[in-house]
Amino acid sequence: MVRRIRFTKHANEKFSFLLNYGFRINKRDVVQTISKPARLDKKGNQLVAMREMNDKYALRVVYERRNGIIIVITFYPVKRKEYGI
Repeated sequence: MVRRIRFTKHANEKFSFLLNYGFRINKRDVVQTISKPARLDKKGNQLVAMREMNDKYALRVVYERRNGIIIVITFYPVKRKEYGI
């Protein structure tokens, strides 16, 4: 179950930035990636969730858990074949 989620200023700016490059990603996509990742890695205090976007790309979401709140640090599309997803 996903708890309360906050997006950093950087993460909020990524939506329009990625749209300029043709990637339509919304908050629901990010939340679904955190809720049901195809792959979940840990890097220090940060978690990195991945989920398929389409046949070619996956979405990577970097986040932290702080005091029961999920803080989305950043997210970005990656080529699925590079991560084996």
